[in-house]
Amino acid sequence: MTRFWWVRHGPTHKKTMIGWTDAPADLSDTDQIARLDAHLPQDALVVSSDLTRCVTTAHAIVGTREHLSPRQGLREFHFGDWEDRSFDDISTTHPDEIRSFWDAPGDIKAPNGESWNEVCARVITEVNDLCHTHKARDIIIVAHYGVILSQIQMAGGMTAKAANSFHIDNLSVTRIDHLGDAWRISGVNHKP
Repeated sequence: MTRFWWVRHGPTHKKTMIGWTDAPADLSDTDQIARLDAHLPQDALVVSSDLTRCVTTAHAIVGTREHLSPRQGLREFHFGDWEDRSFDDISTTHPDEIRSFWDAPGDIKAPNGESWNEVCARVITEVNDLCHTHKARDIIIVAHYGVILSQIQMAGGMTAKAANSFHIDNLSVTRIDHLGDAWRISGVNHKP
């Protein structure tokens, strides 16, 4: 069994869609980070998205764990022309598209951005590679809200809309286990 410990990066405090926008994480809650570190397996590998908010969160919890190079394939959705814009702002120029993007996730995407299905395909490629390369290990992945939801969808065999009903807090843990030929969701949005 390969256990994936999905950790959402520290908060950015932005109120905009910041998929590939490289905003820093606020890691000032050292007590929360210490609890998170203590909750995670000490012999795990640590890998993250290559965006700063994930890289710095991974550094905050890596300790003596083996640290793999960050991976671009674990990035959040690329929101294209909607990057770093608020929902209200986007609603003034693309009201139907922004509603459909969240209400009917799948092939709909922001102009010059990625769809839900494209992100799922990108992330599962990375996860499959990690499963193959580091079989039967504990792997901590510091990633993003949408990335974690995409893996809940995949592991739970549910629709994208159903996966979007979950909430993923900053510095929370979602555990998904790979059992060889099946997946199991062992916990979602745990705050140690």
